[in-house]
Amino acid sequence: MESQDGADLCFPQLLNMSCRKPTSRSKMVLLNILVSSVSLLTVSLNLLVITSVSHFRQLHTPTNILLLSLAVSDFLVGLLVLPGEILRKSFCWFLGHVMCSLYKYVASLTISASIGNMVLISAERYVAICDPLHYPTRVTVQRARFCVFLCWFCSLLYSSIFLQGDITEADRHNSCFGECALTVDYITGAVDIVLSFILPITSIIGLYVRVFVVAVSQARAMRSHVKTVQLQHSVTVIVKKSELKAARTLGVLVAVFVTCFCPYYCVSLAGDTALNGSSVSYVIYLFYFNSCLNPVIYALFYPWFRRAIKLIVTCRILQPGSRDTNILQVEAVK
Repeated sequence: MESQDGADLCFPQLLNMSCRKPTSRSKMVLLNILVSSVSLLTVSLNLLVITSVSHFRQLHTPTNILLLSLAVSDFLVGLLVLPGEILRKSFCWFLGHVMCSLYKYVASLTISASIGNMVLISAERYVAICDPLHYPTRVTVQRARFCVFLCWFCSLLYSSIFLQGDITEADRHNSCFGECALTVDYITGAVDIVLSFILPITSIIGLYVRVFVVAVSQARAMRSHVKTVQLQHSVTVIVKKSELKAARTLGVLVAVFVTCFCPYYCVSLAGDTALNGSSVSYVIYLFYFNSCLNPVIYALFYPWFRRAIKLIVTCRILQPGSRDTNILQVEAVK
């Protein structure tokens, strides 16, 4: 009987201090295979986005700088967070308390950075659509890079404060050796819901409602004057159409983000703050699945991304002068 109990323990030598091994079920095996595939796909697709925006000079625009920052956070989700979640849920945690705290810190950082990037993307589209005359002076590449730096800095700071107890007392939430528990107390959870859910979502929805209203009015105006527009005004019309298309694309991006994002905090609002239940695992995986969907949205709506993929896969980006390739010529033809 003792040998059987010892075989079920993560650390048999610790006896009563060790956690039991998670029960192996076919359902969990299939889920782990699916999550592993999503993790690999997330890493690959977001690496293509990072390479595209970083390599081609023509893509160094304020909008794409924000998309690059979002792709970096999504890349970290696929590379570190999803594999760590599989290990934490399905196997004994053999990496120790320090690595557990580091994993929770990276997970919190990626969530905070993703939220911040979405707010920045919404604000950038708001200025582009609602105040297009001042957009070139108010939204520049330098300012976009500074906002990205500020977003990541605030995310680092917020994650450090949010997980301060886990950093100083790495094992305070673990009931036994062999687990990496994600547990948040009531006060910290309430503050996190306000700062990471209510305020950002309210800002994003408010900005995009305004963008949608202005975009619809501009689209109607362009349709009513398209037959009478003069040649000298054609460039302005093309610019407006491109801005509206970008707003629609990023609107889809934000809508998918909110859809994947809300269930996680709805569970928290319902009072389930100990994120260890199997039912909550699906909510967490849904949130992280958003990181895989973002580059898919780029591929569906951005011709430049599809063209960049072809150049990267065929290794043509290694040729001299490839950084100056007219990667936007597909849009220019349209």
